Amino acid sequence: MIQNYLKIALRTLLRNKVYSFINIAGLATGMAVAMLIGLWIYDEISYDKSHENYDRIAQVLQHNLYNGEKTTQPSNPAVMAEEIRSHYASDFKYVLQSSWTSTHILTYGEKKFTKSGNYFEPQVTDMLSLKMLKGTRGGLKEPNSILLSASVAKAYFGDTDPMNKLLKIDNKEVVKVTGVYEDLPYNSSFREMEYILPWELYLITNPWIKKMDDPWGSNFTQTFVQLADNADLDKVSKKIINVKFNKVAKEYKSYKPEVFLQPMNKWHLFGEFKNGVNVGGRIEFVWLFGIIGIFVLLLACINFMNLSTARSEKRAKEVGVRKAIGSARSQLIIQFLSESLLVVVFAFVLSILLVQLILPSFNEVADKKMVILWTNPFFWLLGLSFSLLTGLIAGSYPALYLSSFQPVKVLKGTFKVGRYAAIPRKVLVVIQFTVSVTLIIGTIVVFRQIQHAKNRPIGYNRDGLITMNMATPDVHNHFEAIRGELKNTGAISEITESGSPTTEVWNTNGGFDWEGKDPNLAIDFPNNGVTYEYGKTVGWQFVDGRDFSRDYATDSLAFVVNQAAIKFIGLKNPVGKTLKWNGKPFKIVGVIKDMVVQSPYQPVRPSLFHISSDQENVLIIKINPKISSREALSKIETVFRKYNPAAPFEYTFVDEEYAKKFGNEERVGKLATFFAILAIFISCLGIFGLASFTAEQRTKEIGVRKVLGATVLNLWQLLSKDFVFLVMLSFLLAAPIAYFFMNSWLKKYEYRSDISWWIFVASGLGALLITLLTVSYQAIKAASANPVKSLRTE
Repeated sequence: MIQNYLKIALRTLLRNKVYSFINIAGLATGMAVAMLIGLWIYDEISYDKSHENYDRIAQVLQHNLYNGEKTTQPSNPAVMAEEIRSHYASDFKYVLQSSWTSTHILTYGEKKFTKSGNYFEPQVTDMLSLKMLKGTRGGLKEPNSILLSASVAKAYFGDTDPMNKLLKIDNKEVVKVTGVYEDLPYNSSFREMEYILPWELYLITNPWIKKMDDPWGSNFTQTFVQLADNADLDKVSKKIINVKFNKVAKEYKSYKPEVFLQPMNKWHLFGEFKNGVNVGGRIEFVWLFGIIGIFVLLLACINFMNLSTARSEKRAKEVGVRKAIGSARSQLIIQFLSESLLVVVFAFVLSILLVQLILPSFNEVADKKMVILWTNPFFWLLGLSFSLLTGLIAGSYPALYLSSFQPVKVLKGTFKVGRYAAIPRKVLVVIQFTVSVTLIIGTIVVFRQIQHAKNRPIGYNRDGLITMNMATPDVHNHFEAIRGELKNTGAISEITESGSPTTEVWNTNGGFDWEGKDPNLAIDFPNNGVTYEYGKTVGWQFVDGRDFSRDYATDSLAFVVNQAAIKFIGLKNPVGKTLKWNGKPFKIVGVIKDMVVQSPYQPVRPSLFHISSDQENVLIIKINPKISSREALSKIETVFRKYNPAAPFEYTFVDEEYAKKFGNEERVGKLATFFAILAIFISCLGIFGLASFTAEQRTKEIGVRKVLGATVLNLWQLLSKDFVFLVMLSFLLAAPIAYFFMNSWLKKYEYRSDISWWIFVASGLGALLITLLTVSYQAIKAASANPVKSLRTE
């Protein structure tokens, strides 16, 4: 019996190829979108869950009162872990100090690569439950040891056993490979940790840390903990709130530091704080794309139900004949449901194929490494359950409605479809296009916001700027010789050392004072140490005063400040005024336009620049614009290999690094565009199917109108006007919805675009044009048909 139902269902699908294609293609597209979004959400919510102690790991963060605002930071004094261990040992299994993830040059023989990793206390292997492929988890007990990830070990040693091999770090320290661990997953917060060095080695290579007069006055490391099995995170977090406040010097108590624990399960999705309160983070994107996925899937289901109910009315005579020859109502219900379920099964299989095809490109856009969860029973349970539910919902109306027809009325031709039968279909079409138009408006607003931020004046010239990390001391020791040779080659305009790149802030300081300052105001300014050539290299734009100059010996105790600093401090005629830094007077010699160093969507922070005589962190080079970048880089490489042979020649273009600041928003924009296009495609499939059905249903009416003199244009208008009305109604609903949500989204950016009226007009006209193009094919085809053929049976 079941075989018979399926055979009839298959024949029905083959007999109506166009409708079958529209149903299966639309539903498969919607399912594919839902599946892609589901995989993305699964990847997001499973972030860091690869670590066995996921529920017990936390990071020590602190709130501080800086510049009149309560800010939250992950950086801590290097003595934080030791202090917590000594006073709250019973609450923790591990309390570990770590450096920031940073790059170092690892050398083995002739192989030199720049890799990123951390200095960590030895128990990190247990806390992060690293899977050791070589060696044991106790491999960091000696200060001259190193653990490598599997991929790094492969890059240096190939198939040779790496154990006990010697590597050189930044052409200085020699370390021994004591273990190899499995690469951490891409959805781990520690995924960039390609090697681990002992914390003890960090203290040995940075002896100034132990020599600090006030070890609590500097925040430059990270602290991670694993709670004891019986400890409650919230209670322990309240216990340690004053750990730092009780230790800082009197002059730092005005910062009012509050230490607390941020659990690992909130690192990725709830990482944003505002005024000391957790305000969410990436969880907003999870909700956003989850809602989009549900609505796109809803569009596909609407299509399926619309076309199923529309076509069902064409099958009234079939039902009448079946009932007349003895078919029970239950048999008809099973028949229609089997047809619906068959379509859904075909769509489900096609959707998996589509996802497999699209996933590599989707991963690239979404910055993921997702795969279909073939072995996950929940994936199959969810997919098959949804398919069954969709098939039952979409097939239930035609099954129950059609099976109730009286065969006498149907076969005598007295059966009439109710005048309100089309209303549910029209409502569903309105819902479809409301969702589609909302997505179109949202996508335009996202890209307009990105472009608005990209067009923001950044206060310097990033064209032709490259940045190089100074891992070894060789470049600093030969700076003047390198600068002279590079200028002689004509490859560069200028070169400078800097404590931070032009696209990041690596150092901030307090301890500033000036005339009229509120003594209770705690200050924390970005304060960048640079060489004299910095301003010429990056192209500072002065609004007052001058650049640093070697002609002025006093410039070693001078500041160049940005406009935001002058505004915050409240100085009038600032050039020549004095700022004190830790009691030492510095004279302001110049005021520059605000440089956009951090987020292009937020206000620029008050920032200072001073002359540094120590080795700084990065080199910034301005390529000579008169020659090609390729030629200039070749000449630069030759000089650097001469003076710095131990380091690989690696660099980044500043404009590329700056472009990364728009990564999240551009990713959202691209994904929203992708989903909007698919939503419109699904909606158009539905409109096409309904237009085809409408034209078929009104064939005789069209024939009569043509005989009476109606033109193709008249008939096109007749068949199109209902759909145009539905789309216009959809636009009226979508506009306020889109405005509400996008206005809320824009409010999180200090520097933001407005929502212009033309966005709504363009979206509405675009949806209308797409609808007309979709409907016109069927409308013109029906209007152009020979009326003799449609009326010859009358």
